[in-house]
Amino acid sequence: MKDDFFKYQTQTSPHPLALEVSHAKGSYIYTTDGKKHLDFVAGVSACTLGHCHPRVVNATKAQLDSYLHVMVYGEYIQGPAVALTKLLASKLPESLQTTYLVNSGTEAIEGALKLARRATGRTELLYANHAYHGNTMGSMSVMGFEERKNAFKPLVPECHPIQFNSVEDLDKITTKTAGVILETIQGGAGFIFPENDYLKKVKEKCESVGALLILDEIQPGFGRTGKLFGFQHFDIVPDILVMGKGMGGGMPIGAFTASEGLMTLLQDNPKLGHITTFGGNPVIAAAALTTLQEITETDLILQTLQKEQYFRKKLTHPLIKEIRGKGLMLALIMDSAEIASEVILQCKERGLILFWLLFEGRAIRITPPLTISEEEIAEGCAILTEVFEEVSKNTHL
Repeated sequence: MKDDFFKYQTQTSPHPLALEVSHAKGSYIYTTDGKKHLDFVAGVSACTLGHCHPRVVNATKAQLDSYLHVMVYGEYIQGPAVALTKLLASKLPESLQTTYLVNSGTEAIEGALKLARRATGRTELLYANHAYHGNTMGSMSVMGFEERKNAFKPLVPECHPIQFNSVEDLDKITTKTAGVILETIQGGAGFIFPENDYLKKVKEKCESVGALLILDEIQPGFGRTGKLFGFQHFDIVPDILVMGKGMGGGMPIGAFTASEGLMTLLQDNPKLGHITTFGGNPVIAAAALTTLQEITETDLILQTLQKEQYFRKKLTHPLIKEIRGKGLMLALIMDSAEIASEVILQCKERGLILFWLLFEGRAIRITPPLTISEEEIAEGCAILTEVFEEVSKNTHL
């Protein structure tokens, strides 16, 4: 199968990890050679409840027995999608009541950018340096890494960068600006948090000039930071909220949410302002509904903050220069990208799955399932500590 993987399936990098998966359950992924691997990555923050959570699996199977895809998005009334959007509305501020379900986070970003332009009649979009919002052409247009964009230019025009956490750059938000899009917590840049009421200041500036604030919660959303959504840490409400990844409990989904007044703008002038065939798919919506129910009906979100403290207690090696993040969205910062890569690859060989961040080479990603136990955290941290010791000796640190 490995030969076929490299021959027939397009790769995204020269050196994929190429674990040959047999099955996965809870916090572990099992490979065809009989080994088990403790998963500290959760499909890059996507498997909120771990692998094959019984409640999600049962809801998915039940929906399979009823119906699968029946019509393009928004034409038929399908129970799982209606229940999911209604439950979301009950957990969000009043101004975030209407949700458009799509297939992925990057599609949700596309819809949000279109909505900002449609609502304001303006064309300028501002984004943060070191931002990552997805990899379609529109999402890349608001990505803050020019070297990754150059091969695909020209992209969407009138998209301009500002510096995350820079109050001075707020002057760039003007009456020409349709929307400002920010990650609530910058992910690929190294889990960078807003400081000194930065998000509040952005929102105030947007309101003063009639621009919309779009917050990308694709990674921090659905309990990962100790709140249902990251923006709830900062006492603000975006005009448009974008979500994905952990929303589906391991199934592919994205969404963007705004007020009913804003969302109705996609219905007319022109009609079909955004359209998607498989958005709101009933099987995936059933999985997402069950995931949201599980994390809001239990104490998993509270546990996330307790587990963060346990990670911080267990990870105190001198190789770790800093632990960034909140809840179970953590990044260990090393002295160099080379050390980070060495640790990740050695841990892989010892049965612990870690991963990189997109743009911060010194970082080691730790984003396990919210359901991970303290015993599993201790198991993984012990492997990490052993590897740190070995790497320290080899690099004379």
